[in-house]
Amino acid sequence: MDYSAANTSLWNIVIQLGQIAGAILLCNMLRNRVRLIRSAMMPVAVMAGFVLLALKYTGLIRIDTEIMEILVYHGIALGFIAMSLRVPDRQANRSDHAALKSGMIIVSSYMVQGVIGLVISIVLGYTLMPGLFKASGLLLPMGFGQGPGQANNVGTSYQNLGFAGGRSFGLAIAAAGYLCACVVGVILLNVLARRGSVRASRDVNDDDLAVDFFQDRNELPVADSVDRLSVQLAMVLVTYLAAYLVTWGLTSGLSAVSAGLARTVNTLLWGFNFIIGSAVAVLLRALLEKGRRSGLIERQYQNNYLLNRISGFFFDVMIVAGISSISIEDLSGLWPCFLLMTVSGGVFTWLHLRRVCRWAYPDYYYEGLISMYGMMTGTISSGILLLREIDSDFKTPAANNLVSGSSVGIILGAPVLVLVSLAARSDLMAIVVCGIAALYLAVLLLLLHRLSFGKQKP
Repeated sequence: MDYSAANTSLWNIVIQLGQIAGAILLCNMLRNRVRLIRSAMMPVAVMAGFVLLALKYTGLIRIDTEIMEILVYHGIALGFIAMSLRVPDRQANRSDHAALKSGMIIVSSYMVQGVIGLVISIVLGYTLMPGLFKASGLLLPMGFGQGPGQANNVGTSYQNLGFAGGRSFGLAIAAAGYLCACVVGVILLNVLARRGSVRASRDVNDDDLAVDFFQDRNELPVADSVDRLSVQLAMVLVTYLAAYLVTWGLTSGLSAVSAGLARTVNTLLWGFNFIIGSAVAVLLRALLEKGRRSGLIERQYQNNYLLNRISGFFFDVMIVAGISSISIEDLSGLWPCFLLMTVSGGVFTWLHLRRVCRWAYPDYYYEGLISMYGMMTGTISSGILLLREIDSDFKTPAANNLVSGSSVGIILGAPVLVLVSLAARSDLMAIVVCGIAALYLAVLLLLLHRLSFGKQKP
C-alpha cells in the first residue's frame, strides 16, 4: 500500500478533519481574546465554518465537499445518539405532550413556508416572471424546513417536469436558509440578550462543580481495564451500527413489497437516520435500565458528562463541515423570486414560531424558540448550534424536542409529499394546493392551541 501523499484516498480525510480542527482552535482563541467577538455570541463552530468557507473561495485551501457532506450526515446521527443514551433526570421525566406539540410546530412551519412560497411564485408567474414554474414556491419549505437533501430531490423532480434550474434553485434556497439560521439566528440571540431575555451559557469554573456533575452513583470505576470514554464511544458506535441495520432492513423490506412506495419512503428513512438512531439509543437505554433493576447488570454504563462531550464534539464538527461545504454558485439565476422567498420565509417563520412556541414551551420559551428557528430555516444542526449558546448542557428539553418532534413530524407531514407532487401537475393545481396548505395550517394551529391550553371557557 502507498502511504505517501500521492494516495489521496488515504490522506484526504485527515486533511479535511485537520482543517476543521485548525479552524475551531483559531476561532476559539479569537473568541477568548477579542471582546467584540465574545460579546457577539457567535458560536465558535459557526465562525470556524465561515473561516473555512472564505479560505475556500480565496483558493488558500481545498474543501472536499463530498467528505464534508458525509461528516454532516453522520455527525447529526452520532450526536443525537449520544444525547439519547444519557440517563434522564427522574424529576424532569414528566409527560407534557412535548413530542406531539413539537411535531405540530414543525409541520405548521412547513405550511407557513409553503403558503408564502406558493403565493410569491404564483403572483410572480402571472405578472413579472410569466415563465416561472408556479409550484416552485414549495421549494421554500423543502430548502428551509427539510434541508438540502429534500431541496435537491424535489428540485430535480421539478426540473424534470419543466422548471429550468430547479435543482440549483432548491439548493440555493437551502444554502440561504442555512445562512439565515446561522447569521440571522445569531443576530436574534444578541437582540434577546440585550433585552435580558436570554443569557449566554457562562464558562463554568471547575472549582464550582461537584463530583455529581461528572458521574452518577454506581458507574464504572475510573481505574478499570477499559477507559470510561472508550465505553461511551463504543455504545454510541454500536447503536449507530444497529440503526443502520434497522434502516437497511426497513428499506429492503419496502423495496420487496412495493417499488413505488420504496422510492418515496426509503429516501426519507435514510435522510432521517438520526431519528432511527435516537430511537435505537432510547431502546438500548431502556434495556440497560431494566437490566440494572433486575440485577443482571451491576453498574451504570452511561456517563452523562462524557456523553454530553461526545455529542458536543460531533455537533461542532458537523456545523463546521456544513457551513464550509456551502456552494455560493447555487445562488445564481431567478434572483427576484429567490430573494422574495428567502427574506419572506425567514421573517414569517420567525413570526409564526414566536406565537406557537409560547403556547407549547411556556417553561423554556426562548430555548424552544431559538432552537426551532434554527432548525426550521436551516437544519437540525443549526438549531442545536443556536441552542448551545444559551443552553450548552441541554438542561431544557429543547434539544430533545427537535428529535422527538421530527419523528412526529414525519407522520403529520406526510400530506406535504402529496402536495409537492400535486402542485407540479398544472398552474391551477398549484393554486389549489396553496389553499389546501392554508387550511391544513389552520387545523394544526387549532389542535396545537387545544393541546397546549385545553378547552377554553367562554
